Amino acid sequence: MKHPIPKSRPWQNPARLPVVCPRARRRFFYHWETSRGAKCLHSIIPADFSGTLQCDAYAAYASLANNREGPITLAGCRAHARRNFYEAREQAPLRATWILRQIAHLYRIEKELRNTKTAAIQREAIRTWQSRPIYQRLHRSLTLFKKSGRYLPSSSMGKAIDYALSNWKLLGIYLDDGRLEIDNNLIENAIRPTAIGKKNWLFIGDAQAGQRSAILYTIVESCRRHSIDPQAYLRDVLSRLPSMTHWQINEVTPRARANAPSTSSLQVAA
Repeated sequence: MKHPIPKSRPWQNPARLPVVCPRARRRFFYHWETSRGAKCLHSIIPADFSGTLQCDAYAAYASLANNREGPITLAGCRAHARRNFYEAREQAPLRATWILRQIAHLYRIEKELRNTKTAAIQREAIRTWQSRPIYQRLHRSLTLFKKSGRYLPSSSMGKAIDYALSNWKLLGIYLDDGRLEIDNNLIENAIRPTAIGKKNWLFIGDAQAGQRSAILYTIVESCRRHSIDPQAYLRDVLSRLPSMTHWQINEVTPRARANAPSTSSLQVAA
């Protein structure tokens, strides 16, 4: 995909294949690379990009932000921090459960904002009023847990605390930007099929095969996000391609087909 990215638009990016713009949730694509090095991000994020990149704590993102002329703000993923405490319940059942409960309160607020389709500026105000006190309470508690020395850095609870505190500023970026989500789950859920595929296939072949798989994943995921049956869509489009010109490709994208009045047969049954 080579269309320009407007400045200050927040982007979500996982450590591997997909990229999505949360302000246009149905626009989605996978990008194939043969490694996970920081240089791969430069082929995805345009050189003139300036804005917010929502991601996990993978070091390549910090490297990208530090080596770009335009200001890039990294926003963290609360789900990654939560997962660590969930895995630490056996070692510290009371404290880990309490932390998970506080995080659940943050997610309850976000669920209400999504259900009511609250505008970005209102999301910021509600987060300041309701979410920030929880965020601050969590930070105070985690700092005390850290200072107590009760949990070794190598323990599951120690690792969970260290991850959260070392990424605390990034985890709170969403509070001040109503366009952002609390986590990167939109991407994480899209990655899951590719992870299952890798386990099943073991090898993907060569670099060209990887790029083709990225294209297929993009088409299928785009169909799903537009409530189109991927199999019916592919059957329909492949039957039309031989008689089409490249100028007509935009007419048969999942987005275009979803907006067309004659695509009822492609819709996924409710």
